Amino acid sequence: MDKTDRLIELLERLNAGEDPSQVKEEAQEFLSTLEAQDLSFAEQKLLEAGLAPEDLRHLCSIHMEMLKDEVTKMTSQLEKGHPINTFVKEHEILSSFLDKLDKLNTELQKQNSYDENSTLYSQIAQTAQDLLDGEPHHQREEKVLFPAVEAHGVDGPTKVMVMEHEDLRRYKRSVLELANDVKNMNFTDFKNRINSAVKILVMALRDHIFKENNILYPTAVEIITDNNEWKELKDKCRKSGYCKFTPEEYK
Repeated sequence: MDKTDRLIELLERLNAGEDPSQVKEEAQEFLSTLEAQDLSFAEQKLLEAGLAPEDLRHLCSIHMEMLKDEVTKMTSQLEKGHPINTFVKEHEILSSFLDKLDKLNTELQKQNSYDENSTLYSQIAQTAQDLLDGEPHHQREEKVLFPAVEAHGVDGPTKVMVMEHEDLRRYKRSVLELANDVKNMNFTDFKNRINSAVKILVMALRDHIFKENNILYPTAVEIITDNNEWKELKDKCRKSGYCKFTPEEYK
């Protein structure tokens, strides 16, 4: 049994509901030998075998934990303006928005009435808008990076990421709409609803960022080895457009 088949076996067991801690303990030594491309091809085979993309999303993070340092090693070997480094930098900024949103929501949950700190709602709305302003990041992935990865024979992970992009857009809009509608709602109901919306968004986007940084991006670097192709992808990224918050040196 090769690495990919062995990983598929483990992931199928996790998806079937087997205790993740037991599988993790059994597989830890094996997983330490894997690289991002092994994981991507395994997900590809699972999709070809009929597993729905939404099922892949619920697989245990066992394989991601083994690659937590991958992004640091990867970015240190690439130029600052490389498309992958730009995506990673944008992830850092998006993560800072998530941290801010999480903190604002924590402050909000301590309030007993709307008037205790009426500036919080506009801050939450602005932070949700900052996250929505990350749409060019998703568009560049969907229009430039993902097609390039798929052209090299890997489309399982990209299908999952596109599906998650749709969910994330909905989660961001939900937070923004709630924050803008606070005056028209019962305050306790508002607090409960925005608390749930913020937690869903923060958890989902952090998980999404982690998977792209540690699995999808390293896979792209491994399978796209022609520097000229990366230059072409860079040109396409410029044409697609950057986020308002993308640093100039990464464009």
